[in-house]
Amino acid sequence: MGEDPNDARPEHAPPKLDLNKPGPGDEPPADRPPADRPPAGSGETVMIRPARGGTPRDATPADAVPADAAPRDAAPRDAVPGEAAPADAPPRDATPADAAPRDPAPPQATPTGSFRLPAPAPGAGGAAPWEAPPQNGGSTGTAASAAPAGSFGPADPSGTSGSGFGPADSSGTAASAAAPAGSFGPADPSGSGFGPADSSGTAGSGFGPPSGGFGGGFGAGAGGPYGHGQAPAAAPGWAGAGTLPPPPSAPPGSGPGGGGGQGESRPLQAVAVGLLNLSCLGLGYVLLRQWIGAAVCWAATAALLLLALPADADGVPLGVLVGYGAVLLAAAADGARRGLRASLSVGAAARRLVLPLAVVLLAVPAGGAVAYGSARDEAREEAFQQSLLARLATADALVKAKEGSRFELAESDYTTALDTYEKLALDHPGSRAAKLVPERLDAYVTSVSKPYTDKKYCDAVDPLKHLRGLPDTVDAKVLGDRADGFDEPLAQSLYECGAGELGRDSTAAAHEAFTELAATFPESVYVGRTEKLVGDGLRKAAAPLSDGSASDPCATTEEVRTRRSGVAGLKGYELSGPVADADRAIQQGVFSCGTKQFRDEEYSDAVKTMDQYAKDYPKSPQTAHARTISIAAQIADHEPAAGKKLPSATVPGGSRMPMVVSNDGKDAVELLYTGPVTGKITLRACGTCTNYGGIRGAVDPDAKPCGGASSKYPKATLQLPAGTYHFLQRRAGGGFAVAGETKSSKAEIEPGYTYTNCLYVTSGL
Repeated sequence: MGEDPNDARPEHAPPKLDLNKPGPGDEPPADRPPADRPPAGSGETVMIRPARGGTPRDATPADAVPADAAPRDAAPRDAVPGEAAPADAPPRDATPADAAPRDPAPPQATPTGSFRLPAPAPGAGGAAPWEAPPQNGGSTGTAASAAPAGSFGPADPSGTSGSGFGPADSSGTAASAAAPAGSFGPADPSGSGFGPADSSGTAGSGFGPPSGGFGGGFGAGAGGPYGHGQAPAAAPGWAGAGTLPPPPSAPPGSGPGGGGGQGESRPLQAVAVGLLNLSCLGLGYVLLRQWIGAAVCWAATAALLLLALPADADGVPLGVLVGYGAVLLAAAADGARRGLRASLSVGAAARRLVLPLAVVLLAVPAGGAVAYGSARDEAREEAFQQSLLARLATADALVKAKEGSRFELAESDYTTALDTYEKLALDHPGSRAAKLVPERLDAYVTSVSKPYTDKKYCDAVDPLKHLRGLPDTVDAKVLGDRADGFDEPLAQSLYECGAGELGRDSTAAAHEAFTELAATFPESVYVGRTEKLVGDGLRKAAAPLSDGSASDPCATTEEVRTRRSGVAGLKGYELSGPVADADRAIQQGVFSCGTKQFRDEEYSDAVKTMDQYAKDYPKSPQTAHARTISIAAQIADHEPAAGKKLPSATVPGGSRMPMVVSNDGKDAVELLYTGPVTGKITLRACGTCTNYGGIRGAVDPDAKPCGGASSKYPKATLQLPAGTYHFLQRRAGGGFAVAGETKSSKAEIEPGYTYTNCLYVTSGL
């Protein structure tokens, strides 16, 4: 970069000659023979570099060398540069009068590599090859002064160096125009031609190096002793003296792609083009005007953008990135190859900015990668946030689906949702889902406690217990104070549930709720309410037994007994008064139940009831009556007539007749009787007695029961009021007697008589 593509430096440095130092008298040696000149009109062009200190560019014809002076380049061939010519030496272009014409000498090479043409022979006539013939009415121009080395075109007629291509002005000087540095255009009137502007802003001397040449210039000016030729006149067919051919449209080697890789190697330019292609925009190809390559880069970038945008969590597939990177690297390598020897169609100032601009433009792919990475990270974050929100929505759906369901059926789903809320809040505290957790917890509490809101108190007990126990399972930072307000609702639910179950005669369930209430909230107002409710309920249930108004004393007694048992089992309550009242009612109920069973001829049940009563309440005033009812029921069970009348609770007055009962059997015997009075006696066994009938009847047919001595038989005397009695004897078993064997009988007791009763056993053996 920074190199002028139009520089035309010689490949080999010329010999170090001080060509700017004029010789003595600024004339070549006098003995130098005239130089051979080519024939006029040969059209050969000579590259001539002016020597410093020569004739100025703007010298007028009046200042020029006289016409009869010998041309400066007509020194003898054997002249030594830098030596003064002898004083009596003839002019350079002088020819002896008698000299014979000779063929033009071949062009002589100069130290710069250009060629000098010999002067024309005297009297040859016509213009010299470097003189422009008169055309278009112009006068014949003088020999052009030496032009700067590397310029193209004749020097202006005034001998001023640096004129280039351009039409001649009226004075015969090549026209020129001021042009900016590095531009190509027509010369300005000052005599400059096409070429980069010099430091003054005036167009330079045309195509070639800056004024002064390379390394100080080679050769002298028009008046110097070592001029290396003179500028040729216009070639045949040109417009005439001072008239130049039209300028080229562009400098040599310029245009798209430069010189097709044939120009000078420019590594920095190659790097710049490669870096421009790495910018993903194909700008290196644009700079080289390689539109196909640029289009390929654009297409690859467009395809990448289509695949990459909008950014998602997965990013661009690795294969796409690898492929695009390969395209970029290939474009960079190809651009560097093409730009190595290309001549760019931009000015020198712009070319100096290409490499910095290429480096700066690397920020495009780098910035794009950073921006895409940020967008991809945002997409990933968004996807992650959406996944958390999806988990939140799943938990919300579980809570919504189980709202109003029995808690024991929904508890597992509620627990799952609650765990999700807690994990979102603790594991991802900054997420959008975590910010919604407090709201969801409020909804969770509302859903779980819905039975309480709907006044389904028994169904609300378990959900409220669950909510009240949340501080034991959920982090306090997540839960907050949401569990603090459930003591009162739970106490109320336990009370209301127990009361409801009590009203539905579900005493066990009611007492379970009341027990939990007293155990959980012993200071709650609902404990006092429970005492009153339970006590009043028990008294109310037992009242029909106490006043004898129970239509079914047996069932009522069992109900009161069950309720009393539950109430007595309640812990944390003061219910001794209602329990004592219930006990009295139950006692009365049992007796009433046995009486009813006897009247209903349910003698077996009456026996059991009354026996249990006598056992449970031995000190009760009704115990004796209960026993008589039991005895009567036992007799009535074998002799229904005995149950026609319930035994009296009082003993009748009046006289009593004795009845002596003897046991003529080998087993103990129990005698039950009922009539005006009811009772039973037990006679011990007679050890010497035998059964009657069978073998004994055959051996002693005259034997009679209790026929022996009176003292032989166990006896008992009954004092019976007059009346009809039913008897039931029941043997204990032993010998040939069957245990439990009974025999009923009936007797009429009349006043004034003494009665005997012999109990014996008969058998067929």
